[in-house]
Order: sequence, then C-alpha cells, then structure tokens
Amino acid sequence: MSHKFQSAVQHRGDVSYVKLGGVIDEDNELGELVEKIPNGTAVIDLGEVERINSCGVRDWVNWLSKLETNGTRSVLVECSPAIVAQINLVNNFTGSGVVKSFYVPYFCPECDEEKVLLVEASDMGPPPHEPPTCRCDECDLVMDFDDMPDSYFAFLANQRKLPTEKISETMRDFGGQGDKHKVRSRASVPNLSSTKPPSVPSLPSIQQRASAPASGPYVQAHGSAPGRGVKPPSRPMMPNPAKAGGSRPPNGMVSGPNLMSSGPHVPGSSFTFATAPSPAPMQAPKSSALVYVLIAVLLGAIGVLAYLVLTK
Repeated sequence: MSHKFQSAVQHRGDVSYVKLGGVIDEDNELGELVEKIPNGTAVIDLGEVERINSCGVRDWVNWLSKLETNGTRSVLVECSPAIVAQINLVNNFTGSGVVKSFYVPYFCPECDEEKVLLVEASDMGPPPHEPPTCRCDECDLVMDFDDMPDSYFAFLANQRKLPTEKISETMRDFGGQGDKHKVRSRASVPNLSSTKPPSVPSLPSIQQRASAPASGPYVQAHGSAPGRGVKPPSRPMMPNPAKAGGSRPPNGMVSGPNLMSSGPHVPGSSFTFATAPSPAPMQAPKSSALVYVLIAVLLGAIGVLAYLVLTK
C-alpha cells in the first residue's frame, strides 16, 4: 500500500531541515510548507520519497521557485532513485539548488536481492561516472548496477559546488546520517518497487500457461502435448491392430476394430497411419427416378394407342 505525502520541518539557526516522504502527487501539501521555511538554507531530505507523478513535479517546481523567491537556497540530500529519475528528466527540477547526496540502486542476480547505496555527489569525480562497487549481504558477490550509468548520473555534469560543513552538521543533528545509513535494503524504502509498471492480474503468466493441463485430440491420443516448437503429426497415429487382435491382409493394408480404413503400415513400427474413409457413391435423387418412370409409362401408352389404330 502506497504511503501518502508526509513532511516534517526542523530548524537550527538559518538552516531548515525538511524531510519529505511517501508519494508526491496532486494531493501533496508542499504549498503549506512555504510559510514554515524561513530565509537561509533548506536541507531537503528525499530519501523516503517513493514516487512522484506529473502533478507532483509541477507543484514541486513551483514550490522550489517560491522558496527561492523568499531567499531560501535548497540543498537536496539522500535523493531516492525516483527523485534522481526526475532530476534527469526535468531541466529545472532542482531549481537553483544542488544535490548533495543520492541513492544508487543495485541488484544481485544470484540472490534476487535489491539494495540502494548512499553516495555523495562530491565523491563521484569528473565524468564519465561509474557506479561504486556494492556487495550483496547474502552471498558477498559484487552486485549489478540496476540502471544505465550514462543516464542515471547525467545530472552530475551540471552539478555545482556548495559548502557542505554546515549542512553535514545539520544532517547529523536532525537526520541521524551515519555509516549505517549509507547502505540499506531497497525494501526499506517504502514501495520503491512501485515505480515499475503493475502487472495485470487477469492475465496468466508464462509459467502458469506452461503448467496448465493441455487438452485436445493430440493429448487424448498420446497423453501429453507436444513441446514448444514441436508440431504434432499431420495425421493421427493409430496402434497396430495386428497386436490388438486385428488381422493384416496380404496387400499390406491392415484392418481391425474401430478402423474404417487404414493406410500402409510402416515397417519396424507398431503404428499405422489411418486414412480418411472413401466417400460413398453419389445416388440419384428420387425425383429423377420418378421422371424416368413417368416417361416409360407415357411411351407405353403411346405404343398401345398406335397398335389399336393400326389394327382397325
């Protein structure tokens, strides 16, 4: 279940610590936070943001613009992968602010585990940027970066420097940032996997369709369906009636119970190919036979009349 928009604001001198979480959509309350953030620096923690839709992006950009108009400089910290995706898609998503830290997603194909690693933007160095090495907690193997490096780290090319000493101190006081928070399971980010398109529950999966019992004449005759890529024979295979109590005529044709007609027997095989029965001869319709009878009677009557006339 998705968490709705959540927010909290704390202050220390001229630095405000703003923690956002849940879903930033059309029901967000960003507008109400403008009055709670005074002039100075706003450290915006986005590590608990699950996702953000188009309406949320619009309100987010307008919110940052209002903060900048009031003389507040924004610093984005612990940006979740959903936020990083929007930073790379929307040019003015960060406004005049900067990204201090962000999470990098990883995946272990051996254990099917996901993890996010917190990375400082200042530690990435010049481009081209490569994801840091991250090991799996289960098998201790190097995990795969779960995105494309060129697109995921694209925003770092326009990254501006900022004084981080005061911001880091604020993070330790309010956010509790430490080494134990730099690596965490991706499942700890609420519904982070919900950014993937949902599956359709009404459609069976490939495994379900493959494991479903097959039916049809081929299955009834052989007990199983042909494998993927194997076509069933064009003619049904029939058992050899010679082994089932039937007889084999000398001409190579076989006959037996429940066989209308059958094709030639394959030498060395216990099967014969059944052929379709020959069509029955066409019968003349009854109306044509009745016409012939009437013509014959008429001719006979004419002959009798002619005989009587000639004998007078």
